[in-house]
Amino acid sequence: MNLSPKKRKFVEFIKRYTKSNGHPPTFMEIMKGLNIKSLGTINWYVNSLEKEGIIKRLKGFNGKRSISVLESKIKNTLPLLGIIKAGYPLEAIEDHQKIEVPSMYVGNNMYVLKVSGDSMKEDGIIDGDHVVVRSQEVARSGQNVVAYLNGEATLKTYIEYKETIELRPRNSSYSTIKVLPSDEFSIGGVVVGLFRSYT
Repeated sequence: MNLSPKKRKFVEFIKRYTKSNGHPPTFMEIMKGLNIKSLGTINWYVNSLEKEGIIKRLKGFNGKRSISVLESKIKNTLPLLGIIKAGYPLEAIEDHQKIEVPSMYVGNNMYVLKVSGDSMKEDGIIDGDHVVVRSQEVARSGQNVVAYLNGEATLKTYIEYKETIELRPRNSSYSTIKVLPSDEFSIGGVVVGLFRSYT
């Protein structure tokens, strides 16, 4: 179940409060915690999320502390923009699918690419992995990035010197790519995480 940002914020507050305090929040505590002025708005969220199967009102709490989040119903997704070569540059395929990701990676300006190749294996990134990328145009030297070089995309470690840029593999079987002044070069994002499927 994909949630709107406001509903996700509502659910995340309940989860955080419950974890910190050992019990779910009351409606009034939710109002205070989320700075919501109307009890009717809280009721709308609770009723809507209950119908969607995201939360459940527990019996035996006299309606005060009665909200439980059903974790299995929540799916955290990011756009899967295609396949990126961890080897020699390959054009990224943008197919705009959605893929479920660990909740820690959900955020603005984030997307996922599937890795093809083994040039980054010494960093633990192997063929078939999915990398989570934060879209940005700059990076620090030493970060793993999605780099666009002459219209093609590759996953490499970005190394910046005073006057030169290198895209380094993390596999000794591959050569470092030196970015020349005549090349068209840009950074498409920085790798912030990865996950893999064992099925």
